[in-house]
Amino acid sequence: MPSQTNELALETAIEKALCGISTEDIKSGTIAEPTSSYSGQGYVIGKPADFNAKYALDELRFWDFLESTQKEELEKLKRQSDWKIKVLDRFDKLVKKYGILRLLRKGLAVDDAHFTLFYVAPLQNSSQAIKDNFEKNQFSLTRQLRYSVANPLEEIDMVIFINGIPISTLELKNQWTGQNAKVHGVDQYKYKRDITQPLLNFGRCIVHFAMDTDEIYMTTKLDGANTFFLPFNMGNQFGKGNPPNAFGHKTSYFWQDILRKESIANIIQHFVRFDGSENDALSKKTLYFPRYHQLDVVRKLIKDSRKKGAGETYLIQHSAGSGKSNSITWLAYQLIEAYPESETVAGNKTTNQPLFDSVIVVTDRRLLDKQLRDNIKEFSEVKNIVAPAYKSADLKSALENGKRIIVTTIQKFPFIIEGIADMSHKQFAVIVDEAHSSQSGSSADKLNEAIGNTGEDQDYKDYQDKILQAMQSRKMTKNASYFAFTATPKNNTLEKFGVKQEDGSFKPFHLYSMKQAIEEGFILDVLANYTTYKSYYEIEKSIEENPLFDTSKAQKKLRAYVEKHKQTVGTKAEIMLDHFTSSVVNTKKLKGKAKAMVVTQSIESAIRYYQALQQLLNSRGNPFKIVIAFSGEKEVDGIKYTEAQMNGFPESETKDKFDEDEYRVLVVANKYLTGFDQPKLSAMYVDKKLQGVLAVQTLSRLNRSANKLGKKTEDLFVLDFFNTVEDIQKSFDPFYTSTTLSGATDINVLHELKDSLDDSGIYEQSEVEDFNEKYFNKVDAQFLSPIIDVAAQRFVSDLELEEKDKADYKIKAKQFVKIYGQVAAILPYEMIAWEKLFWFLKFLIPKLKIEDPQSDALDKLLESVDLSTYGLERVKLNASISLDDDESVLDPQNPNVRGAHGQEEKDELETIINGFNEKWFQGWEATPEDQRVKFISLSKSIQAHPDFDKKVAQNADDQNRELALKKILDDVMSQQRRQELELYKLYAQDPSFYQAFFNTMKQVINLR
Repeated sequence: MPSQTNELALETAIEKALCGISTEDIKSGTIAEPTSSYSGQGYVIGKPADFNAKYALDELRFWDFLESTQKEELEKLKRQSDWKIKVLDRFDKLVKKYGILRLLRKGLAVDDAHFTLFYVAPLQNSSQAIKDNFEKNQFSLTRQLRYSVANPLEEIDMVIFINGIPISTLELKNQWTGQNAKVHGVDQYKYKRDITQPLLNFGRCIVHFAMDTDEIYMTTKLDGANTFFLPFNMGNQFGKGNPPNAFGHKTSYFWQDILRKESIANIIQHFVRFDGSENDALSKKTLYFPRYHQLDVVRKLIKDSRKKGAGETYLIQHSAGSGKSNSITWLAYQLIEAYPESETVAGNKTTNQPLFDSVIVVTDRRLLDKQLRDNIKEFSEVKNIVAPAYKSADLKSALENGKRIIVTTIQKFPFIIEGIADMSHKQFAVIVDEAHSSQSGSSADKLNEAIGNTGEDQDYKDYQDKILQAMQSRKMTKNASYFAFTATPKNNTLEKFGVKQEDGSFKPFHLYSMKQAIEEGFILDVLANYTTYKSYYEIEKSIEENPLFDTSKAQKKLRAYVEKHKQTVGTKAEIMLDHFTSSVVNTKKLKGKAKAMVVTQSIESAIRYYQALQQLLNSRGNPFKIVIAFSGEKEVDGIKYTEAQMNGFPESETKDKFDEDEYRVLVVANKYLTGFDQPKLSAMYVDKKLQGVLAVQTLSRLNRSANKLGKKTEDLFVLDFFNTVEDIQKSFDPFYTSTTLSGATDINVLHELKDSLDDSGIYEQSEVEDFNEKYFNKVDAQFLSPIIDVAAQRFVSDLELEEKDKADYKIKAKQFVKIYGQVAAILPYEMIAWEKLFWFLKFLIPKLKIEDPQSDALDKLLESVDLSTYGLERVKLNASISLDDDESVLDPQNPNVRGAHGQEEKDELETIINGFNEKWFQGWEATPEDQRVKFISLSKSIQAHPDFDKKVAQNADDQNRELALKKILDDVMSQQRRQELELYKLYAQDPSFYQAFFNTMKQVINLR
């Protein structure tokens, strides 16, 4: 007989793994029905007939558990004839009010009786009684459970119970039968399950899983079509999904590990939590169940800490979108309950004492303090164990008094290092949350001073460097373990906190990559619509020269900008505002709430941009407001400015004000480039050198998802005036763990797609015209349906298309809608025929049904199609930067000090000149030979200057030599201004050009 590859086979495999036997074994007589758990993971097989759908309980297990463990409490109620109904009604009432989690943790009180409904898993120092009680819990699994009072024939594939109380439901699919969890399993929960039935009410079950042999998805709240499912997958090659499993199905970790009795107990006791205030109705709360990587990282860190004791360092590289706040919360609480595995690693503790006296959470997320306290209130019987310590005195007191969890800020980190070293009789766990070190301001200046960092513009805080510097200032003590969370570890951070490999390299202890976060939909891909100014112009120019396109004023400005080199703040500000107005504001991105950030080179530059943008807005009737953010006071053109004075409200209100609908653009230099969460940000205009960690952190301000606003990848847009695609790719590569560079999309692909769609005969052009005229004249929808239905009828039957032809047509239609949607969103031009077809297809595609006689799998998959299947996920209008699947390797820092006679990097003259021209002189009419002559001529003039030999060539002081060279260059350029007027204008007026020109001349002189 061939292998069984259907849902039944998967059900049987799970049941056998958990219970040691299967229902099929019992039915066939292979094994007699056991009276208690057989083997496997210690579960017993439940019977559908024992389930009471009204109370959503397996009554046989529920009463058996209470009778066998708490008989005396039951006897108190048995004097009453209706005692069973009384218990069930009380249980039902409390579950509806508080959710099942509260009853599992606190038990059930009925009259003068109190019942424990779940015995917790023991800790290392727990008494034998607690260990014995845990074994009395009855874990069971029921297949094909009829859950509905209204429709007794409706079944759920599988339900997990503890002591008769449902914990989780499972809908199973099997990839081999053409059905999967992501489409069919999720669809079943959304549309084919009656969520009004008690079992599926919110809070009644902790979690609902849709699972197949390859993937798992979960939700804690069933809400019909609005149900939001999250992946519960391990990740594969740094991306979504699960890796191949040499010993079984890819998802076997679920029943072999996650559903173990100890694992389920640990999740209930230490992970699952309700978010919301005590007085909120249950329906208003959010129930959090850990994603796989959150569960995995906390468990691995606890296990390693128990095994190795204090004095370790751990680097957790978790991308934005990984849910670091929850991971840190869960880790902090479980670290205070971690016991050393043996006396040899206990330090000054015994194996019956917690390993750490205090857990210190270093973060700039003030919300984390409240979240920790709220969560621990749920988890712990002991209250007030979380102490906020934002002042040095509070921190000192909390450390000395042994508060179990202390929440403090990054500014206090040097004090923490000092305090820990002075308390060698105690052991500490320090969790460093580097991700949200963000808004800067005066509170951070003291830390800068403390570690010797002074300078004019201190908005950008490299917190990794600060932490490392503070740690290096004192010898590391063995009484503290450090747990560093970051999305973007630098090489020195990896070396300090990472795990050393046999070959001498360092790796993070745990990884949840940017690639996985993007593929799983937790953050958006900011590189998908990344556009350099040069390529933006070239596409605009191709459109401008194409008679099919309407020409707009914006394109003329672009031409002026690139061809005439008018690289002034005013011109750039106008281009930014034109794009933002036409492509973001007027198109009502994010339901009309989309915002933009302008990133500039310095505070002075930010002030000039703000003024230019404000002037433009004034001339256009102020359709919206803008804000600026910078620290301290800055003098520009003899006038002193502060953030508060320019905005008209205190600096402390900037973040909240920018969240208001009337404020649409934020101008910054360095402030708000890291850790600033504003989901409404969808556009960014960059006029600043970005590289390494700063590039990733800056552009990642756009990646926050906003499901309520319908935010999608195609809503994001970056216009970069300064950096190249290669620059940004190089910066993102190490932190993405996956990258390729697809070139600019040829917009003519839309012509080809449209031609193919037109030729199919599915629709007539007159129908497209008729539909658009009616649609945009807002006629009643009933008059639109016949137009679409006629075309759909041709597709489904009239044209007698083969199924593969139907699939091909539908894919092309989807491609057209997807690509045009991105093109239209990014560029200010109109292509009327494309626009009309776009709207027609938007309504036609849902009606293009593909009837497969075998199953509905093909159409279902097409409905949920991820365009990456067809190689188009990263094909955007312009440069789409994608990152390759190999692990990135960072070189260690260069330990050698750079000296005057060190090995300098020297480029050939042509390379230097070409590099300069590539960035600054696109369209320079001089031939390459003329350009070479000009550079050589200028360099000779500099070297012939009377001050050159003494003040430059023979000057050993780097700083003075550079100042002297700048003065000589000023003299030479002043003498040359008549012959090279355009060059001199750029040199005198544009600071960026000046710096690049000066650096190039230094290289040329060095060669000669």
